Order: sequence, then structure tokens, then C-alpha cells
Amino acid sequence: MLKRKDLLGIEDLGREEILEILDAAESFQEVSTRPIKKVPTLRGKTIINLFFEASTRTRTSFEIAGKRLSADVVNISSSTSSVSKGETLIDTARTLDAMAADCVVIRHSASGAPHTLAKLTKASIVNGGDGSHEHPTQALLDAYTIRQRKRRLNDLKVAIIGDIAHSRVARSNTHLLTKFGSHVWLCAAPTLMPLGIERIVCENNEFLHLTNSMDEAVEHADVVMMLRIQFERMTESFFPSVREYFRYYGLTSARARWAKPDVIIMHPGPMNRGVEIATDVADGPFSVILDQVSAGVAVRMAILYLLLGG
Repeated sequence: MLKRKDLLGIEDLGREEILEILDAAESFQEVSTRPIKKVPTLRGKTIINLFFEASTRTRTSFEIAGKRLSADVVNISSSTSSVSKGETLIDTARTLDAMAADCVVIRHSASGAPHTLAKLTKASIVNGGDGSHEHPTQALLDAYTIRQRKRRLNDLKVAIIGDIAHSRVARSNTHLLTKFGSHVWLCAAPTLMPLGIERIVCENNEFLHLTNSMDEAVEHADVVMMLRIQFERMTESFFPSVREYFRYYGLTSARARWAKPDVIIMHPGPMNRGVEIATDVADGPFSVILDQVSAGVAVRMAILYLLLGG
């Protein structure tokens, strides 16, 4: 079992804890191949998915993960909760605590919201994405996918390209991969690369590289991870046009050839085809995007199991 009540981020996770989660996920991956995809591990436990932002993959995979572990799963969105009537997050947390939930998975637009909940409730809190801060379970499923394909997490060149300024995925993946000694190349247009990002996301600065050149980032890369342009978080224009952005920072088959012959191409989803990635690349032989989705269920099953003491 994990020796912690909550999973709030990758930054404070040790390498041993990360490997424990990934090893457990390998066991749970097999459950999804059975005719009856269910084990009694968390029977009698209650998991609440509390999502204040839109989500398909994270919310659905947490729901499936909980149900495959035989837990009782309750889904709450902002539109169907008392938050729409003006209730504060603190009061919501106390209400859920009074109902004796065992685990709350929260996604919120405010960075630090899961940390607030963790201080106010006895339930285990899992960060399903908070603002532009972290998305730890996405980084863990990405690491699982990389390890399945590359058989290691160390000594890799991983290019993370796109909207770095608004990406919690980039931050969590950088924390995780640099812990294992892989070189992470963050690549973005100058307007989408925050000043001082190297001090924010990485203690192991010798493994972090920043560039505005996509060709430099992709060259000889073992892994290329494309990020969605998060238009919903933008209050101003960060580039002239979508067409102009794709010209300089879109992953095409021609650009992918600069990477290693056995490169894997990733994307946390949802994809903006023709903006950050071409369709023939997203659906091509090097893409592991659907593998990431599959890994998400197994990894989240492992997290729920290890936190709730199955």
C-alpha cells in the first residue's frame, strides 16, 4: 500500500512509489481482458468523482476503474452540484466528508483545489487535474505506456511540445521523467513558454532542456508527446492563426522522421487534429494514443487499490 492518504501530485512522489503504482497497474491490466471485467477488491468502498471541468478520458476511466474494483462510484459535476447555487468548495468538502466517502477524485480549474480538500476531509483525495498545476494520474499512465514500449524510464529523450504555458500534463510528466534520469525537452512558441519554467517544474535541471525549435526537440527523440492548445484558458491571442501554428509546431509525418526509427508518439487528448498533430500521424504506426487510454484504466485501478488498502 502507498504510505500516504492522498495522491495530489508527482512532485512529492518518490521513485519507489511511482514504480509500485506502475507494477500494480500491470496486474490490473489483465482484468480488462477478461470476459467478466470485475474483481471484488474494493467491495463496500465509495468513490466520488467530483469534476468541475469537462472531461471524457479521466472521468470515464476513473469510473470504470472503480466499478471494475467493485466499489460504489458516484459522479458529480459542477452543473449538477450545489456549487451552481453558490456553495463553496470548502462546504462541498465538508458535506462529502459527512457522507463518509472513502475517496474523492477531483478536477478543478483552481490550482491547489485538491490540496484544500485533502486538509478538510478524511477521505483519500486524488488529483484529477488542478488548473495549470498538475495532472498526476496522466503522467503515471504516460509512464506506464512508455515503460511498456521502451522497457525503461531512464536514459530517454522525451520531447513535450505544444501549449506548455497552460499544461498541467507537461509539468507532471517533467517531474516524473526527470526523477528517472530521462532528458525532457520542453518545446513551445515563445509566447507559450512561461518565463522561469525550469525553476517551477524540475529539480533535476541537468535533465531539462528548453527550446523554441520543434526540429531540435524532435531530433533523435525516443518519445514525442504533443499537447493540445488550450483555447479555453486563453484570454488573449498567443499566435497569429491556427494555420500559422501548425506550420511551425504541428507534428507532421515529415517532422516525425527526425525522431528515432522506433519513436512512440503520444497525446493526452483530446486532440485538435490539424492544429498540433496531423491525422496521418495521430492514426499512424508510431502512435500509442489509444494505448494511453487503455493504460489509464489500469493505472487508476492501481491508484485506487493502493490508496484504499484493497
